[in-house]
Amino acid sequence: MLGFLAAAAAMFAAMYSTQAILPEIGAAFDVSPAQAGLSVSALVLAIIPGAWVWGPLSDRIGRRRTLVLASGLLAPVSLAVACAPTFEALVALRAAQGLVMPGLLTVGVPYVTAVFVPRFGARVMGWYMSSLILGGLVGRVGVALVAAGLGWRAALAAIAVLPLVATVVMRRSLPEAPAPPAAGMAGGGWWDPRLAGALAVGPALFFAFVAAFTFVRFRLEAPPFDLSPVGSAAVFGLWVLGGLAPVAGRLVERRGWRWTAGLGLGLALSGAALSLPDRLPAVICGLALLVAGMFIGSVAAQVALGGVRSVRPGTAGALYYSVYYVAGGAAAFLPGLAWQAGGWPAVVACAAGVLGAATVLLALLALPARAAARRAAAAAGAPALRGA
Repeated sequence: MLGFLAAAAAMFAAMYSTQAILPEIGAAFDVSPAQAGLSVSALVLAIIPGAWVWGPLSDRIGRRRTLVLASGLLAPVSLAVACAPTFEALVALRAAQGLVMPGLLTVGVPYVTAVFVPRFGARVMGWYMSSLILGGLVGRVGVALVAAGLGWRAALAAIAVLPLVATVVMRRSLPEAPAPPAAGMAGGGWWDPRLAGALAVGPALFFAFVAAFTFVRFRLEAPPFDLSPVGSAAVFGLWVLGGLAPVAGRLVERRGWRWTAGLGLGLALSGAALSLPDRLPAVICGLALLVAGMFIGSVAAQVALGGVRSVRPGTAGALYYSVYYVAGGAAAFLPGLAWQAGGWPAVVACAAGVLGAATVLLALLALPARAAARRAAAAAGAPALRGA
């Protein structure tokens, strides 16, 4: 799995490479915090049309070829971002990155499901998530540290090396996936409770996560905390809690994806509430719970997505990541308006509202499954009752 995991990590490092340096980008181009957040929004929104190209393309040409091609294209586009002469050019080039990334992102879950889950079980989704977490750490903490010493352009240029290295490794070692399915639906229509659950849980957690970590530096660098840029960027080190992702895979195997998804949503809601007091330990603990909930719930959502049978894997992935990155794009901009209007409590209220709605929807989706289980149990017990 090394080549694939390296490519996944490189993709996430590039994806969030501007999030940790938004104040620096705002100062360099003289734009507001909400405008600086567009360097994140433009990328995540561009993933949506890209997903509908790369997902179906992978169904036609194969997962392996798609992964290698997308990683190879990501390297030069990432280098161009570091050289952007204006803020408008930076946003446009970030959008170009977003168009390329779905070749890795939307193909990742069906590839892992087809190649590695049969050998290792649901825990492999945790390993995949761990690689994304590592990439996110590099993209946030690494970029912030390099930018503090060498400038933000040098930091972004260094990120461009990662997908190039991953492409070389994948070309040499990536296993072939089973042949893509034949054209058309794989099941009996678009409705699938697993797909609906994944669409509820994953995007909601991502919205809360992006909202919190996009704007928390503005809070930490203002009174009463007054942290330095390097000190505020250290909060991204909480991504190490993504090490819980393999544990989440085991939880899915033991308790099911719905239970694990509910746990993730509950942790994220608790963390959002805990971050409200103006006490640094409370903020850190709250963000830690939010990170843990994000990765536990996301593993559950991806396992659910991998089990969808009503549509082809590439199409299911394109649909999931379309909704996922609409949520992420909105979270990189709308909470910025909330921040400007009401500070951190307004950002938390925004995130908690989305998480609460997803929790209710997940519970509603579980009702038919529970009713079916009760009917099956009653049917199984009926002969014994009649015999008695």
